[in-house]
Amino acid sequence: MKAVTLGNEGVEIKELPDPKPSNQQVLVKVKSCGLNRSDLLETQGQSFGHTGGDTKIIGGEFAGEVVELGEGVTELKVGDNIMCRGGSGWAEYAIASSKRSIKFNPEQISWEQAASIQGNLQTMHDAIVTNGKFTSGQSVFIQGASSGVGIIGLQIAKALGASKVLGSSTNQDKLSKLSSYGANILIDTSKENWLDAVLDATDGKGVDVLIDMLSGDFVNKNMEATKINGHLINIGRLAGMNGNFNYDLHAKRRLHYVGTTGRTRSVEENIDVARVANADLWNYVIDGKIRHIIFKTFSLDEAKSALNIMNENKHFGKLVLLPD
Repeated sequence: MKAVTLGNEGVEIKELPDPKPSNQQVLVKVKSCGLNRSDLLETQGQSFGHTGGDTKIIGGEFAGEVVELGEGVTELKVGDNIMCRGGSGWAEYAIASSKRSIKFNPEQISWEQAASIQGNLQTMHDAIVTNGKFTSGQSVFIQGASSGVGIIGLQIAKALGASKVLGSSTNQDKLSKLSSYGANILIDTSKENWLDAVLDATDGKGVDVLIDMLSGDFVNKNMEATKINGHLINIGRLAGMNGNFNYDLHAKRRLHYVGTTGRTRSVEENIDVARVANADLWNYVIDGKIRHIIFKTFSLDEAKSALNIMNENKHFGKLVLLPD
């Protein structure tokens, strides 16, 4: 099979043997693959648990058709169309956990959506609802909202009844587009006074829930942008893995500052994250109220080009690989 690999020579397209499913796994003929920032960062030397071994197949999310069952699989059958999260997905065939796979109808959503929607849906529901304790009528600020996951976060907040949805970007063109996806207050974080804009929009109190994909030196202003006793959820570190954290400010605002990631969760925990997210949100996906903007699709052979576009931050929405 053809696969996008990461080795000593960097990203390469290789012909590899088809994988075989083991206990509680299925073999999937891959129809589409989503690109995520974690895939890019892995090519730059960071590890996100997606892959292993000397020849690493990239890819943390994909969708396709079940073509073979491993031992003990009872949830799925050959011919099922499934959305998958895991590893080694950028290939013509991939292995998926049967317990983490979610069936879907391609007549209801496209393959491009199927490859990419689950990761962002689960990440943002876990951040906004499970950890952010959001309830209808509260305000939500997506800090770094022009990414694929950020755009999904805006739509989730709007669908679940947020009173105010704030979205930020440093890019004027991308910022102007956020209104179409749920943001009713736009925050230009390239400006020094962006915190004033957040406070002006919230009567000086700050937002109830702030989802932070930037971190780094944004952390202290993010705390000031979150109301006293509010929830600040760290899901990304695009502005830096470290920063100057003001512990006194954290204490004075009595914040619930929570970090969250799927990397350190057990299979059972990840299954539960998927279950509650889809119970709350899947009907909105089917109705088109929550959807990805597909910026561009690529073949497996064009994976390097897709990664370069992500690295240069030229896209608005999702990048998707189509193996066929």
